Amino acid sequence: MKEFVFSDKWYLFVIAAVVCYFVGCFNFAVLISHFKHKDIRREGSGNPGTMNMTRTFGVKIGALNLLCDILKGGVPVLVVYFLFRGYVFAGTDVRVSDFTRYLCGTCVVIGHIFPVTFKFKGGKGIASTLGLFMFALPCERWWFVFIAIGVLLLVILYIAVTEWGSMGSLLGVSSYTIWQALIFAVRYAAEIKNVWVISIFACLLIINLLTWSAHHKNIFKLLGGEEHRTKVLKHKKKIQ
Repeated sequence: MKEFVFSDKWYLFVIAAVVCYFVGCFNFAVLISHFKHKDIRREGSGNPGTMNMTRTFGVKIGALNLLCDILKGGVPVLVVYFLFRGYVFAGTDVRVSDFTRYLCGTCVVIGHIFPVTFKFKGGKGIASTLGLFMFALPCERWWFVFIAIGVLLLVILYIAVTEWGSMGSLLGVSSYTIWQALIFAVRYAAEIKNVWVISIFACLLIINLLTWSAHHKNIFKLLGGEEHRTKVLKHKKKIQ
């Protein structure tokens, strides 16, 4: 692999981070709801995300929104992986693509939750985060996709059975995080104190802090027994 000298090409990270932030600012829920002649921000919980889209428009529209947000979180990760996969940070064995995937994924999530295009009031970042994790490792080993899909199916099953959408989503994010953190802990066991390895774990932590903090009201409502139920198995397409 070729060596990547950060001091010479640091600006590439800045460009990638800014581009990914603005990718995150694009909200599919708002766009799709406008095609349905409504503003999802004024419907249900007011959150422009998959759960509220499902409650408002039904499972099919909710699934479409989920797919779009998953791709929004996953495609940037895929792009930077192929751009940087042939490089390691100078003087280390740390792959540049390992860091840039999570840097860019974090920026997409930040853009989704705090979009400048909507006065920094966006969604809660779950679907985009799931997309980030579903693409981050499978792009280097194709068979990882089965683990990624398996975790997603378990999340959907949990939500369908318990009807606790927010908690199921957060548990899914945490499960993906643990899986991928373990991969990097093993991969870089000999360089675990390297600044770039620490940065990868920092990104994973930040992603969790962002998604969990974005759901703080849902968590309080859940603890108080006031959280909205997400009846995935009972939703039907609503007639507009």
